[in-house]
Amino acid sequence: MMTPDAHLLIVDDDERIRGLLQKFLMRNGYLVTTARDADQARRLMAGLDFDMLVLDVMMPGLDGISFTRELRARLAVPILLLTARGESQNRIEGLEAGADDYLVKPFEPKELLLRINAILRRVPQVKPSEPVNRHLSLGPYRYDPDRGELWKGDELIRLTATEAQLMRVFAATPGAPVPREKLGSDEGGDRAVDVQITRLRRKLEDDPRQPRYLQTVRGEGYMLAPD
Repeated sequence: MMTPDAHLLIVDDDERIRGLLQKFLMRNGYLVTTARDADQARRLMAGLDFDMLVLDVMMPGLDGISFTRELRARLAVPILLLTARGESQNRIEGLEAGADDYLVKPFEPKELLLRINAILRRVPQVKPSEPVNRHLSLGPYRYDPDRGELWKGDELIRLTATEAQLMRVFAATPGAPVPREKLGSDEGGDRAVDVQITRLRRKLEDDPRQPRYLQTVRGEGYMLAPD
């Protein structure tokens, strides 16, 4: 179920939690590096590539949500947030910052493992040796379903794991509405789906408030409408 040799970065100011999560995830086949705060995480990321980050929200210095916003400005690496605060609004705040998922403490390690596995399965597995056989035209953008890549001219648009999964779902049935329940997890409900759609529209539409390509179909869900 997991991605072979995936390298995770665990960022938490609690040394005990860092150690427990590192041992548990390594026993389940992952490579795991830990950091105590955002500053140490930045130094590690300057020299290492990670397949996914697990960030505690309540950390000294830069908190996990602010760090997520910072990372999203330049990286599409999947991010899972951990927090002791379980209110819906805090989950939405994490999603709006760019997180792919949100897990409330205390949690069972097995649940964390399942969520990590699920997020990494959504990450497009690019195969550079394969030619591009088809794509969907979306005005100045083009989407390659085989590679899971969104391009604007010669510029590759960074997609988070969740955004990439949404594009794959929409591209499977272009021109047909996709119900909300097929687009998001139970946590956060419809509002969480709306947040993800809004983020994706910002990358896909000239005017996200008047979407041309990622349309809302009243009473049915959302639809990708290529040229």
